[in-house]
Amino acid sequence: MYPAGNLFIPVAHGRLEAILKEPSAQPVTGVAIVLHPHPLFGGTMHNKVVFRAASALNDAGLVVLRINFRGVGQSTGEHDEGRGEREDARAGLDYLAENYPARKITLCGFSFGARVGLEVGMTDDRVTRLISIGTPVDEYDFSFLEDSQKPMLFVQGDHDEYGSVDRLRELVDRVALNAAAELRVVKGAGHFFDDQLDELKRVITDWAG
Repeated sequence: MYPAGNLFIPVAHGRLEAILKEPSAQPVTGVAIVLHPHPLFGGTMHNKVVFRAASALNDAGLVVLRINFRGVGQSTGEHDEGRGEREDARAGLDYLAENYPARKITLCGFSFGARVGLEVGMTDDRVTRLISIGTPVDEYDFSFLEDSQKPMLFVQGDHDEYGSVDRLRELVDRVALNAAAELRVVKGAGHFFDDQLDELKRVITDWAG
């Protein structure tokens, strides 16, 4: 059975299914949104990398929102090749800003979610820092990040099938000319971090805490 979210966010096309979770043990230090991989290839907010990233941010003291992009799960609408998904990400940011005013927002995305999220988060003043997991630099153009001045963490498996570490390192070096940008490479990991999910979580918690 498909696990349901615990809230719905109203949007122009209807609603976005979402999961909101507060940190269990420590004071809230901020809020975050985590965006999932490509919907046409099975990506949802329940993806194991997205789940671990959200858990890592919870451990760092952040309230974390995960959303299903349009057309996924119980979210209305249809896949829009990134255009409408950017609007969905903004709706998630609106929800966080309205319900947790004055809290700093971290935006985290995995794969397609990273491509969508980085473009949104780089230009939205409410977002103070960015996390990109499995950045698909072999599939999309990320040169727009070179103008960003926000702190950024990139986490990449050294065997990622959609993002060459060498190509990503060149991008991070260019981004670092204007902003604090860090690349953490997880040895032995492919795009989905199959046997390295604990290491992925540890890297994110350490950076975000």
